[in-house]
Order: sequence, then C-alpha cells, then structure tokens
Amino acid sequence: MAELRQATGLIRLRTPGRAMVEFTSDVASWVAQQGMSDGLLTLFCRHTSASLTIQENAAPAVKRDLIDWLDRVAPEDHPYAHDDEGPDDMPAHIKALLTGVSRSAHGRDSI
Repeated sequence: MAELRQATGLIRLRTPGRAMVEFTSDVASWVAQQGMSDGLLTLFCRHTSASLTIQENAAPAVKRDLIDWLDRVAPEDHPYAHDDEGPDDMPAHIKALLTGVSRSAHGRDSI
C-alpha cells in the first residue's frame, strides 16, 4: 500500500480587478514542490466576491465571452441594496455564487 500524505498551502494572487486570471502554473508549481504525483487536489477561494472556474485558455475569446455573459447576468448598474463597497461588489458576489469557490482534481499528474 502506498504511503498517504496530506499537504496544505496558500497561493496568493494579485488581480487587476474584474478579470479571469490564469494561475495553473502557480498550482502546478505548488503541487510539484510537495513531491506528490498522485492524489486529490482541492482548491478553495477564501474571498467572498471571487471564485474559481476551469476553462479553456487557448482562445482569448472564451474569457471575453464569459466575462460578457456574467456582466449581463449581474450588471453593475442594477440598483442592488448591498452597495457598500462600490458598484462592482454585489455583482461579484452573484458571479461567485454562480461559478463556485472550490474545485477538485484527482488522479495522477492531472494538473
């Protein structure tokens, strides 16, 4: 039976504001530093108005189309009751609700 190990860590990302930010290489680097190649990886976003999604990165139009769609679903110019932190705050909460704050991948070298 293979040895079971567990590792936890924190990956901090700086973002330019409203955007889809690619950070696969950050995650792959962290996984490689753990010396593990088989197992379960769970990512969790601890911010209430940010989220995680797995999307194609080859075509830049995918990001633009997704951001456009999310902006139509949760527009900044809607009269939200919660606007304490600016017009983008409540739409960001809605977008996080729709896209989720955790993702898991399992298997051998799946990152």
